[in-house]
Amino acid sequence: MKKEINTPHPQRFIFAKNMRKVRRWKDISQEALALNANVSRTYIGEIERGERAVSIDVMGKIADTLDIELFELFKENISPELLISYKK
Repeated sequence: MKKEINTPHPQRFIFAKNMRKVRRWKDISQEALALNANVSRTYIGEIERGERAVSIDVMGKIADTLDIELFELFKENISPELLISYKK
């Protein structure tokens, strides 16, 4: 199966959805997340909408700021129990 070169990988959207879910669960604004991850608020919004490809370094900073393991943000179905266990 050949994939088009310019088609975003589905994991981009899973990461984006989970990042937003965790951020909202922890009641962290896009601005606060951006400030602590050392990126712009606009960039955070673009990531959450799946509009931006993100480097592993930025993904790691976002996960660290959200206080969650990076691999958790790639799970297809992030569980509410996981969110509760990571909530501060």
